[in-house]
Amino acid sequence: MIIRSNTWNLVVSFIAAAQAAQPTAPSPVSAPLRELPWGQLNFLHTTDTHADWGDYVSFAQRLRDRADDEGTDLLVIDTGDKVEGNGLYDASDPKGKYTLDIFKEQEIDVICSGNHELYKKSSSDDEYLKTVPNFHGNYLASNLDIFDPKTGDRVPLAPRYRKFTTKNQGIRVVAFGFLFDFTGNANNTVVEPVHKTIEQKWFKDAIHDREVDLFLVAGHVPLGSVEFDNIYKTIREVQWDTPIQFFGGHTHIRDYAKYDSKAYGLESGRYMETIGFMSIKGLSTGGKPKPRALGPELLALRAAPKFSRRYIDNNLYSFHHHTSLNSTNFPTPHGRNVSAMISSAREALNLGHKLGCAPADLWTNRAPYPSDSSIFSWLQEQVLPDTISDPAREEIPRLVLVNTGSLRFDIFKGPFTIDTTYSVSPFTSGFRVVKDVPFSVTKQLIKILNQEIPQLFETPPYELAAKMPVSSQHSQQHTFVQQQQQQQQPYELNHQLPLSSTVLKEEEPDLTPGYTTTDAAGSDGDDTIHAPIKFYKVPNVIESRIAFPSSSSSSTDKPPEPETVDLVYIDFIEQYVLVALKFLGTDFAKADTEVYLGGKQMTEVIKGWVREHWKGDC
Repeated sequence: MIIRSNTWNLVVSFIAAAQAAQPTAPSPVSAPLRELPWGQLNFLHTTDTHADWGDYVSFAQRLRDRADDEGTDLLVIDTGDKVEGNGLYDASDPKGKYTLDIFKEQEIDVICSGNHELYKKSSSDDEYLKTVPNFHGNYLASNLDIFDPKTGDRVPLAPRYRKFTTKNQGIRVVAFGFLFDFTGNANNTVVEPVHKTIEQKWFKDAIHDREVDLFLVAGHVPLGSVEFDNIYKTIREVQWDTPIQFFGGHTHIRDYAKYDSKAYGLESGRYMETIGFMSIKGLSTGGKPKPRALGPELLALRAAPKFSRRYIDNNLYSFHHHTSLNSTNFPTPHGRNVSAMISSAREALNLGHKLGCAPADLWTNRAPYPSDSSIFSWLQEQVLPDTISDPAREEIPRLVLVNTGSLRFDIFKGPFTIDTTYSVSPFTSGFRVVKDVPFSVTKQLIKILNQEIPQLFETPPYELAAKMPVSSQHSQQHTFVQQQQQQQQPYELNHQLPLSSTVLKEEEPDLTPGYTTTDAAGSDGDDTIHAPIKFYKVPNVIESRIAFPSSSSSSTDKPPEPETVDLVYIDFIEQYVLVALKFLGTDFAKADTEVYLGGKQMTEVIKGWVREHWKGDC
């Protein structure tokens, strides 16, 4: 938790603190903490990290040491989206040149793919040829195939499942690694729908195994999804009493789910801001060579296992507290080596190089849109008008559409570095154009893409917008309904109801702002006790109108509307733009589109604008 002037940002603070072994990282601020509910079997979970490891390697090893000392077990889980979102991955050529080696330094017991690993052929090939072998059978791909880049054969990206026995307790685990029913992957991979996968013989055989103490379902899948519900019900049809632990991802939230008294799920946030902790007491230990007789307390736990969770703020203050160590004795030799690898890679990529100086904080969700403090207003009113232009058609009005999900991070007043660029805009999306589109049509697109006609899309374009860290899909939907009814009413992070006041409770004067999660188990899941944060809803898509006719200085009439415009849009939303155009009665198709700006990506557009307009010292 880092306080920057009078403003604070949850995600960047945690990422900075997580890198606290790095010379450029600030130190974390102390805060009241809840203890980890240590159990018989314990888990550390990361998902949607889009980031590097830092001191997490040391933290995991210290908890493994504790498990060994106490005769308990610790498993480390990762549920995908390891790529894109930070300069260490995105600035290298090829992408992942450094992060693939850094990532493998963490000992992970169960790992699976997210959707971001699959958008590009190159990144999915890297998963198959490099990341999967790096984890020696622990990488699982229950419903994901790839066309082998050497043979062309369709093969599983990784093993479908694995069965193993924990080191100390002898708990027999059958683990799976799923991806939600994703359809935006490159054509060298195939995502089998989950409902079809669970009907296959290998899956049926795996869940009929009677020598199992725990089913572990890792997945880049929301906890409340149809996919996880189908897996849960299918297992329960044949194993009605065996405990099941789900680990989810994709929605970028802290979340917890109860499926029944012996089946729970955990999702652990985004961007490496959260380390999820889960524990179970009361599991059978059929893998022990000589099980001992059970006393009344253990018998009661076997009948009703206890599941507990904690969301750990990813910073050294939390790590030191939960390991009872300090800055001197916390880092392991391995962890120090990984930190050195990160420092060396950052230096090689020149990530700290200053491109310009941001004059003010710009927020994705901490400020209302539109407003002077909104990063989307900045993009709409300054960046796009200054950069979106075809010299051969300079005088032609342009209507530009960009999804808010293309900007993933806030900008802080002060140095704007190469690393900042990739944190704010990590994706490889460029721009395309449809020329000479009737303005009477294009002016309606913004309403359609922002789902005022949601039935238009068979699959609503949820990924167009910036994902907001609320506590569950239910609360996310509930909050969004409220936002439509109360425009720009702020809501409390991880709660369903908006805040009624910005004043902290008198009895809690020193709390720093941060996660205040309410989930299926209550409001005590966060390890760090915070004051709440206000967040604001943003639209799926924003619109910028460039070179439009203006009214004369002496006229109070509205400016005339152009007959046609060049419709420019970021290529990630092309399928939705074309569907909307067809819905509006036009016959524009993919063949009518062209690459715009010579293929320049959003990242380069922002980088160039900052160099030109934010010059000076800071």
